[in-house]
Amino acid sequence: MLNFNRDMGIHKIRARAGRRCYGMGLGVILLDDVYPGFPGDVRNASGYPFPIQYEIAYGVDIFRLVREADKSPCLPPLLQAAKRLEEMGCRAILAECGYFAYFQREVAEAVKVPVFLSSLLQVPFAQQIISSKQVVGILVANSRYLTERHLTAVGIQPGSNYVIGGAMDDGQCEEFDHLWTAGVRPAIPEAEYEKAEQEFLNVAIEFYRRHPTMGAMVLECTGFPPFARALQRQIDIPIFSWGTLMDYAYAVVVHRDYYGHV
Repeated sequence: MLNFNRDMGIHKIRARAGRRCYGMGLGVILLDDVYPGFPGDVRNASGYPFPIQYEIAYGVDIFRLVREADKSPCLPPLLQAAKRLEEMGCRAILAECGYFAYFQREVAEAVKVPVFLSSLLQVPFAQQIISSKQVVGILVANSRYLTERHLTAVGIQPGSNYVIGGAMDDGQCEEFDHLWTAGVRPAIPEAEYEKAEQEFLNVAIEFYRRHPTMGAMVLECTGFPPFARALQRQIDIPIFSWGTLMDYAYAVVVHRDYYGHV
């Protein structure tokens, strides 16, 4: 929650090298694509209680990032966006699609602030908090486009205790297709909340039921967090999402003060 009182620990201000703005929070790299997001979607700043600054990775749309086999053209505009956010004064840099995991190491090497490019960064942590006899469910948008490079770039050991499911595989989530899938979505992308939620829950709950040893689930897509709490009410296991990653990222770069009594 934002604290609108002055931080009483601030007695003097001083410029940070190369930083144009102050009091900044998270910098989020957006795809160069036009579609809306429900509150909770990383693209919708209104759902988060801390400052968010957006920057577009020009020329990098969903098709080029997710479906194209050769992703190398995505890297230069991604690095440019990251550096602009750093110069603006953002405390950490994130991105709006979990498939940006592909470039986690390159972006982290290019800037001097922490980089959280994918919700998949939470998978190794999730693996550590559950029994070795359990698995982490990784629910992505399109499983066919997730490669070993996406996993290893964020520290996931291939073949370890995880399972992968695709929410949009085989056209199971039509409302998501209406937002994100080229050739399917209308000229003005749109989606109905209740229908999107029900389609997502149907897929996610079935994914959970197929794997009885699932001890936690990580949601890859930035469009899934609006429905994460509804999912947790149904399956009652730890749910990691972009929402939890953003909360964590902000907490570590702008640590809270504590107020109370003894």
